[in-house]
Amino acid sequence: MDGMEQMGARGEELSRAGRLFFDRGWVPATAGNFSARLDARHMVITASGRHKGELGAGDFLVVGLEDETLKDVRPPGGKPSAETALHLRRYRSGPDVGAVLHTHSLAATVLSRLNPGGVVLEGYEVLKALPGVDSHTARLEVPVFGNDQDIPRLAARVEAHLSAHPGLPGYLIEGHGLYTWGRSVAEARRHVEAFEFLLACELEVRRLSR
Repeated sequence: MDGMEQMGARGEELSRAGRLFFDRGWVPATAGNFSARLDARHMVITASGRHKGELGAGDFLVVGLEDETLKDVRPPGGKPSAETALHLRRYRSGPDVGAVLHTHSLAATVLSRLNPGGVVLEGYEVLKALPGVDSHTARLEVPVFGNDQDIPRLAARVEAHLSAHPGLPGYLIEGHGLYTWGRSVAEARRHVEAFEFLLACELEVRRLSR
């Protein structure tokens, strides 16, 4: 498969994820951003401001993985997501990261505001859908990072934490949403579905427990 075919295939996978997530209310308006690794040097990422439930072939850009200034953008003049640095840092962490997905669900947004120190998920069977979890008794502490419009600074803070806590499958940004990843778009999509279900459960438990 050549570069254009790779871009088309990954773009179609990300478009299907976008339609699924929009239908479930996880990417309202133009929120969220998605990317997938194309090869050792490039990724494809959603263009800024595009509706994730209506993504098409012209809504993706190819970005060089090692270039912070994003010079290798095609087509020329295209504008990648404002949060591209958060994706780039994940791919640079290792070749096992094949896709990064970011959603803005109500549950993720509310819980991240209620728990700026982190959200604990424990006792849920669906936890086993996440990598490294083999029992519902596992305790997963999902870190919450304070929001920051300086995305490279935020990305550096996130990666420093993930490097110190290897194996974490995702994180939240306060008042913003969820980032998770996987070896492929399909695996990352499964992680989004698991996280969003778990966060919705946790929010409902807290509401009913008041």
